Amino acid sequence: MISKEEINKLADLARIEIKEEEQEKLASEMEAVLDYIGQIKSVTGGEISFSSPEQKGGHGGVFNVMREDENPNESGTFTDDVLREAPDKENGYIKVKKIL
Repeated sequence: MISKEEINKLADLARIEIKEEEQEKLASEMEAVLDYIGQIKSVTGGEISFSSPEQKGGHGGVFNVMREDENPNESGTFTDDVLREAPDKENGYIKVKKIL
């Protein structure tokens, strides 16, 4: 069973807040998903392929799933919302650690 500590750690990583009463329900739902994945692995011998039955050829299950961006948002539409959620910001940008 997934513990409340693990749920809290995942919530911290995702930067979301999970109420105490939601933790147990979420843990059982995640456990059900992991059990289902385990069932699929046992049937497939541990190998899960994401290719469709219609797909033929030597692509190893990899194919392009991108689509044309038909209705893009106007630039700056969600900037304030994103910046409000960022842990650190400066001059209208999200501030991140320097990586070299």
